[in-house]
Amino acid sequence: MSIFDKFSLKGKVAVITGGNRGIGRAIANGFADAGATVVIAARNEAKSAEAVAEINATGGHAIAMKINVSDRAQIEEMVQTVETEIGPIDVLVNNAGIGFHADALKLEDSEWKRLFDINLEGVWKMCQIVGRGMTERKSGSIINIGSMSGLIVNRPQWHSPYGISKAAVHHLTRSLAAEWSQYGVRVNAIAPGYIKTEIASTEYEDYRHYWKDEVPMKRYGSTDEIAPAALYLASDASSFMTGEVMVIDGGYTLY
Repeated sequence: MSIFDKFSLKGKVAVITGGNRGIGRAIANGFADAGATVVIAARNEAKSAEAVAEINATGGHAIAMKINVSDRAQIEEMVQTVETEIGPIDVLVNNAGIGFHADALKLEDSEWKRLFDINLEGVWKMCQIVGRGMTERKSGSIINIGSMSGLIVNRPQWHSPYGISKAAVHHLTRSLAAEWSQYGVRVNAIAPGYIKTEIASTEYEDYRHYWKDEVPMKRYGSTDEIAPAALYLASDASSFMTGEVMVIDGGYTLY
């Protein structure tokens, strides 16, 4: 077997939440290139259709399913549909998430709840529901998208709820990895730094000094620099790795 064969996802089914844009879309494209059947689970049907068309046009295999990751009933229905129509879920990437700048003294409870419903509750519910099948089959890889913001406090743009939610995702990752290792299920996380996507396009100039100039590598990351790490964690190449938070931040958290 070639070392490259260890990175193959041929015959695997991978579900990627928020897989229709940004980091999630790059991961979806990468997994499809590696041979997986990709399920893009997201709310925006138009963006999902666009992402699916892009994958299928290049010879990959992808489908889209509309889902709100904070809704347990929708998750259970999605998982049942995927496993019935496509096959057991081998890889889960919890990428869906939101973030916003906030003054901790003024943050409304409704905004706190909205963020945690997606960034933490959604990850927990997806892990639990998909994890039931994985632990029963004694096989599977779960990849949670955390953030370097779960390791540090960003400044000068304060967004404590986001960082707190990502710190919780990191510990959730370690906790489930420890609990489910006996069943052959691996759980890891990726903690990206400042990755340039379309979502916060204007802010890249507003915070250029902090987001780019203070990064040791003096640049932003790209979504294509996160996707290979996700492939490593999803594949047999990382078969002896679980409970890790892989930081990909251009060196930002070094100092």
